[in-house]
Amino acid sequence: MADSAFPELPGERARHVLQILVQKYIRDGQPVGSRLLSRESGLDLSPASIRNVMADLEELGFITAPHTSAGRVPTDKGYRFFVDTLLKLEPPDERQIDQLRIELSQFADDPGGLVAHASNLLSGLTRLAGVVTVPKPRDETLRQVEFLPLSENRVLAILILNDHEVQNRILHLGRDFDQEELRRAANYLNEKFAGRDLGGIRRLLLDELQNTRETVNRMMHDAIEMAQLAFEQPNRPRPEYVMAGQTNLMDFRELSDVEKLRRLFEAFSRQRDMLHILDQCVSADGVQLFIGEESGYSVLDQCTVVTSPYTVDDTVVGVLGVIGPTRMAYDRVIPIVDVTARLLGRSLKSGG
Repeated sequence: MADSAFPELPGERARHVLQILVQKYIRDGQPVGSRLLSRESGLDLSPASIRNVMADLEELGFITAPHTSAGRVPTDKGYRFFVDTLLKLEPPDERQIDQLRIELSQFADDPGGLVAHASNLLSGLTRLAGVVTVPKPRDETLRQVEFLPLSENRVLAILILNDHEVQNRILHLGRDFDQEELRRAANYLNEKFAGRDLGGIRRLLLDELQNTRETVNRMMHDAIEMAQLAFEQPNRPRPEYVMAGQTNLMDFRELSDVEKLRRLFEAFSRQRDMLHILDQCVSADGVQLFIGEESGYSVLDQCTVVTSPYTVDDTVVGVLGVIGPTRMAYDRVIPIVDVTARLLGRSLKSGG
């Protein structure tokens, strides 16, 4: 957000005081007073002069006084200005990035395990709650199908999808099939459907089944019925996202109230609400933040959500990020989210 979004902010001195106040509050979690700011600001200003600057900042909505404390804390508006204008990022060093790359590459061939591991890595590195949406499934293209006879009217269907993904499914049929019947059925299906995506194949199978009934071609009819069973979509609900480290939030005083935590954890379990926030980041260019009330969900009013989309071949396939209190180390957290998103996309690509 450009400075022009805050045309009312006073000059450089007020910016400097706000920067020191936010940094001090993030570090210690205690309201910051004028005497402390006078010592740590590096400006040749008395506590009285600092109080005048703080009064201006408070009037403009960048800081506020909690309860009866003599000190001040940042508001959501103050955090937003700090992040957009005053923040100096501290990216991970090359050693940390290499370690992240190695950790993620271990799961390159297991997208589900990779997403779960990325969420745990985010949580461990930031000491916040990590969240990663499950990658949108790519279109599955049939390369080849084979059938092998098993006992008790069962057949093993071997599907080769996309470049090299192999799926095995056991089909329960109405009669026994010998190896030659299964070979002819597989040849018929490969000739007719190889190179098509599974969604399109499922639609075509309905038409084909009707056609084979009308022509009374028993072999084709059996092949189509086997294909319907082999290509049907699994009836298992897919998780929309993976979270890790929710209990880290209990370590922050501003979130440690039992009732706040209960409502927060309930919000995490309601996938629809969390996905609404994360989906807003799909088209974002890089890291995006929702600070306090910016998320639009009252349960997150004291939290910040830091997110970034991750891509495979320049296509966004998911979103990852962290959730924590507004008093978080933005200078460290933002680069970690950014780097992890890029490395996750590379790992998915190398494993795909």
